[in-house]
Amino acid sequence: MKFNSALAKHSDEILTLLKDAREKDIQLNDVMSMAEIMMNSMHAFFKSMDVAVYKEMRDIASYIEKAKGDISNLQANKLKGEHIPVAGRELDEVVAATERATDTIMENAETIMACETDDIEKYRTVVNDGLMNIFEACSFQDITGQRITKVVGTLKHIEERVSKFASATGVADTDYEMSDEETARLKRQKDLILHGPQHEDDATKQDDIDAMFD
Repeated sequence: MKFNSALAKHSDEILTLLKDAREKDIQLNDVMSMAEIMMNSMHAFFKSMDVAVYKEMRDIASYIEKAKGDISNLQANKLKGEHIPVAGRELDEVVAATERATDTIMENAETIMACETDDIEKYRTVVNDGLMNIFEACSFQDITGQRITKVVGTLKHIEERVSKFASATGVADTDYEMSDEETARLKRQKDLILHGPQHEDDATKQDDIDAMFD
């Protein structure tokens, strides 16, 4: 707006000089005056450009600063160095505890099944001891449940951070090209049907299976 008003003012001054020049011979002073007006016009033009460029650069700097803040809030280093390794260790402990409990349960069950019933007192002792060991082994569910809860909490924390970052930066999903290793792993899972246990809502209902044989 300031540039437009200045340009209009300078244009009026130039027109006035040109009208005066028609009525008299153009003098050096007239040329100098016109040159001065043109210089003032150019000065106003470049000044307006400087203000516009400065505003754009300031907006870009503000966006970069905000993006840096969003990245900092993501706490990527903490996720990589603390949350994810801890979650990995918790899952390793879950696997180890499950294996130990399974081994204990199977060993005691086999011992009970292999015990002779000729000596009823000995048999009762073996059964009681075996069942007690099995019950104790089943308590692993409490500990593993606590560990899995911690892992789920970590995943939710990561999901929340990433979602906030994506929302703040306006990141949109793009087509993702999988690596050869990922492609081979997914192909193996598909060919061997290695999808693991299904969620109850996704699993095929028994009634649907029975209907296939009717």
